[in-house]
Amino acid sequence: MSELLRVEGLKIAVEGKEILKGLDLTVRTGEIHVIMGSNGAGKSTLFNAVMGNPNYVVTAGHIFFEGKDITAEPVNERAKDGIFMAFQAPIAVQGISVENFIRNAKGTITGETQRIMPFRKKLHKQMDALSMNRSYAQRYVNDGFSGGERKKAEILQMCMLEPKLTMLDEIDSGLDVDAVRIVSETVAQYHNAENSILVITHHSEILQKLKPDFVHILIDGRIVKTGDASLIKEIEANGYDAYKTKAK
Repeated sequence: MSELLRVEGLKIAVEGKEILKGLDLTVRTGEIHVIMGSNGAGKSTLFNAVMGNPNYVVTAGHIFFEGKDITAEPVNERAKDGIFMAFQAPIAVQGISVENFIRNAKGTITGETQRIMPFRKKLHKQMDALSMNRSYAQRYVNDGFSGGERKKAEILQMCMLEPKLTMLDEIDSGLDVDAVRIVSETVAQYHNAENSILVITHHSEILQKLKPDFVHILIDGRIVKTGDASLIKEIEANGYDAYKTKAK
């Protein structure tokens, strides 16, 4: 497996406050990594920094993707590189349908015009797999969608855009049992030896399908412990307080 993402000594400030305090992380192709930690630890900050959100200011360190330094690269270029982030709270986008939004994004990323009928056929097949009503394809992005449908729409984008690196920020939050099963099964089916997945979650249900290779505990802006899937049970038994002294 080759190196896909490398984060070195990353420090991130938001509105002048330092959130990440020298974080290191390496992800290779084909791997699934889980980031766990208490609220405010910096999990979403890490994802936003990797995605290139300009509100998250890099004050030190570097981000490499496929060996290229992308620390100063804008969001659209990172998306073209093959990085995708599914948001914890997806927003509505007025004026553009789900189908056109994804079709335009796919064309921009690949540099190829997406023919309407083949694209629509693939889109509908993926919507069926996610138990999404096909009528949602013609609605404005997330406009009037329930929380669960918004999360499914994020996974629909992932499946259609086929990124090399997918970052899922609490994609399972607010979902009922059936929706968690559908989403986790879809992500598991999408994952293969050619792509990698980073997951933020507070729950173990989604991980029963994804089977992570590595679990990282993030405390106060730093990864303080890394292990295999067994670390999840350790966290469930002990909580995060046991690791807070390691972050100092």
